[in-house]
Amino acid sequence: MNLETENSMSADNSNITQSKRTAELEELLIDAEADDEQVQQSHPILRRPWLLLLGLILVALNLRPALSSMAPMLSEVSKTLGLSAAQAGLLTTLPVLCLGLFAPLAPLLARRFGAERVVLGILLMLAGGIILRSSFGEIGLFAGSVMAGASIGVIGVLLPGIVKRDFPKQAGTMTGVYTMALCLGAAMAAGATVPLSEHFDKRWALGLGFWVVPALVAAIFWLPQVGRKHGAHNVAYRVRGLLRDPLAWQVTLYMGLQSSLAYIVFGWLPSILIGRGLTPTQAGLVLSGSVIVQLASSLAAPWLATRGKDQRLAIVIVMLLTLGGLFGCLYAPIEGLWGWAILLGLGQGGAFSLALTLIVLRSRDAHVAANLSSMAQGFGYTLASMGPFAVGVVHDWTGGWNALGWIFGIIGLAAIIAGLGAGRSLYVQVESERV
Repeated sequence: MNLETENSMSADNSNITQSKRTAELEELLIDAEADDEQVQQSHPILRRPWLLLLGLILVALNLRPALSSMAPMLSEVSKTLGLSAAQAGLLTTLPVLCLGLFAPLAPLLARRFGAERVVLGILLMLAGGIILRSSFGEIGLFAGSVMAGASIGVIGVLLPGIVKRDFPKQAGTMTGVYTMALCLGAAMAAGATVPLSEHFDKRWALGLGFWVVPALVAAIFWLPQVGRKHGAHNVAYRVRGLLRDPLAWQVTLYMGLQSSLAYIVFGWLPSILIGRGLTPTQAGLVLSGSVIVQLASSLAAPWLATRGKDQRLAIVIVMLLTLGGLFGCLYAPIEGLWGWAILLGLGQGGAFSLALTLIVLRSRDAHVAANLSSMAQGFGYTLASMGPFAVGVVHDWTGGWNALGWIFGIIGLAAIIAGLGAGRSLYVQVESERV
């Protein structure tokens, strides 16, 4: 075989590999009903695709405000209700814990009632949780947080599958739209909750309760989707042995550990900045700005990460950016705060989107990916909830924020170690089989 032929074959193999990676990236929207053969084979004609798209965007916008709206108000809420730092830590932990605990219920509910009906019902449950936590004192605060977290956990699993099923030829574009909606929802709530509270005579309950409005609006626009038919539901595939696969656990640990830092930021960054001298409004705006920056890196990181032979270098880079931003916000002079917040946003946006990318790239088919996604979110978010709780406990013990650097460092280092395993160009050693 001559050199020219070898080079030609090498180029062809490179093109095939690149095409495969491009196709894999277009599968970032994991379908919770991927094990349901009849659902996957049914492709309903969309009479009003613009209405579905609008509904999807409005629903996605509601998947973060219940989490990010509390952070700028945490100090005021704790002062009003007499919460200790440990109790405040529990308040930031509960919603994240529920993301993990309730995520596995999503496919079961979807197969029983249909994904569209479940989304509508859970949106109303989310609205009820927001009202409960803002209107019924300490008990309502914690109970409503549980309801909100559980609601977000279920919808967060179902929504990507609906997008992937109904927009199969635009999966890559819809991935960006979905990510954009998540970031915008989180940023709006982080930046607007304190000004809204001040507008309502500094009543924090009304500032937090305002976010029931977009939830109800989303429910109204989602209502037309409930009557659509998709055929009978029949589970046709199953995946065994995932819990015994080391690579699956590395992906899960990376998902959970990077999420832990993300939810520490959602839950505690404004309180940390208030402790450093910012007003609640200023602290909320810094969090909002950092989340907005995530949009750029969350779209760019998966594309850049698949240009190399694996994702290990990309994971190290985004985690170092995240840690640099966290340490800067905690210790650096306050005059350069916005620079550190931007650095933090770039790191965390890339870290989250890479976690989603790894689920797809480490799976041989859509059925394995759906089950790995459920595992990574279920166990991962449960692990992630320990971070915000640890921050509250440490702050309660020390009475300050300086010791949090140890928490950031330990979680970040553990995420890098897990990511170095998860980022290898391998597949989890399980396969889907027909029932």
